[in-house]
This record gives sequence, C-alpha cells and structure tokens, in this order.
Amino acid sequence: MHEMLEKYFDKLWPICRSITGDGLRESLKIISEIVPLELTEVPSGKEVFDWTVPNEWNIRDAFIVTPAGDKIACFKNNNLHVVNYSIPVNKEVAYDELMQHLHSVPEMPDAIPYITSYYKENWGFCLDHHTILSLPKEGNYHVFIDSDLKPGSLTYGQFYLPGKSEKEILFSTYCCHPSMANNELSGPLVTAFLAAEIAKKKDRHYSYRFLFAPETIGVIAFLDEWGETMKKNLVAGYVVTCVGDDGKYHYKKSRKDNALCDRVAEHVLTFSDMPFRIEPFSVGGSDERQYCSPGFNLPVGSLMRTPYQRYPAYHTSLDNKQYVSFKAMEETIATYSEICQLLELNHVYTSTISGCEPQLGKRGLYPSSVDPLFDRNDIHRFLHFLAFSDGGYDIIQIAEKRGESALRFKSIIEKCIQAELVKLKS
Repeated sequence: MHEMLEKYFDKLWPICRSITGDGLRESLKIISEIVPLELTEVPSGKEVFDWTVPNEWNIRDAFIVTPAGDKIACFKNNNLHVVNYSIPVNKEVAYDELMQHLHSVPEMPDAIPYITSYYKENWGFCLDHHTILSLPKEGNYHVFIDSDLKPGSLTYGQFYLPGKSEKEILFSTYCCHPSMANNELSGPLVTAFLAAEIAKKKDRHYSYRFLFAPETIGVIAFLDEWGETMKKNLVAGYVVTCVGDDGKYHYKKSRKDNALCDRVAEHVLTFSDMPFRIEPFSVGGSDERQYCSPGFNLPVGSLMRTPYQRYPAYHTSLDNKQYVSFKAMEETIATYSEICQLLELNHVYTSTISGCEPQLGKRGLYPSSVDPLFDRNDIHRFLHFLAFSDGGYDIIQIAEKRGESALRFKSIIEKCIQAELVKLKS
C-alpha cells in the first residue's frame, strides 16, 4: 500500500485545487481510480442554509515581473504563489500598491503561505519573506493573473457501500487545498484507501459513505441535500484530516461527547500500542463544525495525527512530501479499519438460555479435559460474554469490564451466534 499511496500522492500533488473548479474535478477523478466516486455538481448561486455557493474559479497562469525583468511568484512553479480565488489582473503597479497584495510569514522566512479570498473579490501573491525583503522600491512591477471567476458549480464526490442495514458510517474528507501534504492530501488518500479496504469486506452490517468535498461550503452543500438522510441513518462518522505525519494520534470528540463514534475511537486507541490524546469538541477545526452544528448535532468526531494549526508547516509550502510519512498513513488506515471492525462488532446481545450459564461442553465450546497449565482466558471470555449478554450491555462495555480490547471477543461472539446461545437485541 505504501507504494500506491505515494503514487497517488505524486499524481495529486501538482494540481491547484480550490473549493470549485477544474482542479477539484481533476482531483476527484484521480481519486475515482482508487474507488468509484459519484460526482455531484451544485450550481453557483444556490442558497445552502445561510451560505451561497460561490462562482467557480479556474486559473491557468500567474507571475510578477520585477523592475529588473526577473519573473517571480510563478504559479507554474508553486501554486501557493497565488492567493486562491484571485480575480484576473494584468497591469503595472508601483511598489507600494504591490505590497498591499503580497503575503509572507516573517517568522518563517523560507515558507510560502497559503492564503484564500473565497468570498471577497481580490487578488494577491504569496512569497517567502526573504524575497519580499529583497524587492526594490523603485520602478514598476508587472502583475499577471490569468484566471476566471464566473458562474459554474461546486463539485463533491461520494462512494457509498450498502450493507445489511440502512444505518450508516460516514467518513468525510476535504480536497480543496492546493499543494499541501498533511493538511490536504493525507485526508483524501487515507479515506480512499480505507474505502477500498472496507469494500473488500462483503458481510457488512452497516452501510458506509465516503465523502470527498470542499471544506466547509462543500459539506454545507452536501448537508443541504443529504442532511435529513444523515439525521435518520448516521450512527457514527469521522472527519479525516491531518493524518499524514508520524505524530501521536489525537481524537477530537463529537459535540455529543460520548457518542458511539467517540466510544469506539477511544476504545481502539486505548488498546493500541500508539500514544494518543483525547480532546473535547471545539469549534476550531474542520468539517465536524458543520456535522455537529445545532441543526444537526450528528455523531461525528475526528481522528488525526498532529492536528491543524499545531505544526509549524501548517498552511505553508513547508507542508510538503518531506513532512509526511506514507508509513504513518498506512498505520492510520489500519487504525480506522479497526474502528470499522469494532463498529461492526459492537451490538447488544441477549442470551437464549434462561437460568444459569449454558453448558459449553456439549456444544464443543469447552475442552473435554483441562491441564493445570491450561490458559483459561478464552474460556473466561466465553463465560464473561455470556454473563453480561442480558440485553443491557454492548460489546465495548462487556470488554472493558475485563480490561480488554473488544476485538478479542470477535471469534467468541461468532461461535455463540453459530451455537444459538445469543441473539441480537431487537
């Protein structure tokens, strides 16, 4: 998987993505090579709750020519050089006017910042601070941005896997940032390859929905169309972002605080070998703000590595391929896969045997003879599971009473179901 993650990272990296436009569509079509996405186009000007879908933005080229004739801030060299959603411009400007449209990070003089102007028409360039300090104050500069900002549409993509139940699990990620690695590409890559793994599992209880949408406005547009379905069917969801570095796991809870998504994620992390931190819901963040907003209050959390805003390279050109680890992405896919396994496993069961514990021996579930050195843990797990299968506990609660991972009970549950010792609580 490492090689495939890197292959698709390299294909997606050069594309200038935004909340609308051909770069977004091209990225979604590339992701469709991993899992088939159904694309939805939402027209510019459509009212989605308190928001309006903006005009579509596309860009072909941009640069600045200095008074000495040097070309700098070349869009084709690094698409972060242009303020995302810049209107077209082609004119001569003096130094003072140019400076009103230049952006840098003085504290990180080697970095090109990522700046946007989605909802206010403007133009600008982003440069490393060293270059800005070196610009001559005399003479005129030629600024050129070849872009379009006109009515079009916003695009999002979904991959839906039906299960036995209409109740569903959501994985949501965004694909609207240009060339940044952890803050942008790690989320879509982990989500796409996780979806491919889940698709291989044919005996799914839950249905699964994988959403690839522009951050904020894309999810708002999605909820405008699918919000009532989410209210009716969603049992757990996760926003997948900042999952590409090798930092420790951070799990941000849903606004519900102790929803199934929160309990499952915390349980999996507790019984993993990885360091982690659990954090409460907060409004600073990503699309969990929309899912957890008062009008929806959906059970959606977010499992990340080093979160947004907490690593120096965040929203700069330093968030590049050298910053991320494809091994860490693989580990994150595996962790999310365990979360899915536990979601599938975590039901409430009731015993079919009334009065005392069932005789396991006659069902081939208890050894005929027990050596003094015999490891009794499996038998104790059997009896422990059956002792609490009274319709009042789910598997996470039962496992945590023994201080063990619920996933260790998978084969036991399967054997008890096969032997008709338990049934799902209706």
